[in-house]
Amino acid sequence: MKTPLVLLLALAAATVASAQKLVIKGSDTLGAKLVPQLAEAYKTAHPGVSFEIAAEGSTTGIVAITDGTAQIGMSSRRATAVEQSAATAKGVNMMNTIVAYDGIGIVVNGKSPVTGLTKRQVEQIFAGDITDWSAVGGPAGKISIYTRNTSSGTFKDFKDLAMNKRDYASSAQLMAGNEQIVAEVAKNPNGIGYVGMAYLTEPGVKVVAIDGLLPTKETVLAKTYLYSRPTFYYTNGVPTGEAAKFMDFTLSAAGQAIVEKVGFVAIPPAKK
Repeated sequence: MKTPLVLLLALAAATVASAQKLVIKGSDTLGAKLVPQLAEAYKTAHPGVSFEIAAEGSTTGIVAITDGTAQIGMSSRRATAVEQSAATAKGVNMMNTIVAYDGIGIVVNGKSPVTGLTKRQVEQIFAGDITDWSAVGGPAGKISIYTRNTSSGTFKDFKDLAMNKRDYASSAQLMAGNEQIVAEVAKNPNGIGYVGMAYLTEPGVKVVAIDGLLPTKETVLAKTYLYSRPTFYYTNGVPTGEAAKFMDFTLSAAGQAIVEKVGFVAIPPAKK
């Protein structure tokens, strides 16, 4: 009677040991749509793997790698020198891998007649210099600005790429994620915001051209679209175990097909 029980316990222990949990934290741009879809596809081939995905901003992903609370940190921006130093001080070898390319799109309400802005106008709007749509070819109405919150990589990237590092207007309303920005702009005729490429086709909003260009695969890879950028996975050194396998899957043809399907730009083969 003891032998079957011992065998059952051994099998149970083996099952628990074989189960793997991959903790991924960070960017909402990557973590709200792309990484969950990559995880679902990965689990199909690796049913013993579970995922914990927390998409609360790029800063939280970089901190999670520094603190050792995640195997992968998602980020839509590069770690700062201060963040790199903090990681080094804790013995962490902060490494990044580009996993997709993105173009930060400017969205307005779907009923707005405004179809294009210049880079200078975008800076002036988000910094608060231009406060009425009539100044940029729209009907009279106070502009409502929606931005990401300060933990967001897109919050920082947009300041660097679009605003000459200026501060946002004091009237800007900070949103937790891309989907929240889209939702607010969709219901506000005077709204304007910015989101990653995967969120540009949501109902109720439309993308405006910047200096005559829209964020597309071609303009993002050529960097002719002004707000083009790479997005990253951060790890503590070269990833190992399940993190390495998931990284490889993300960069594989199957993973990059999901990147394109979600709405981002896949890495050209020559750049992998």
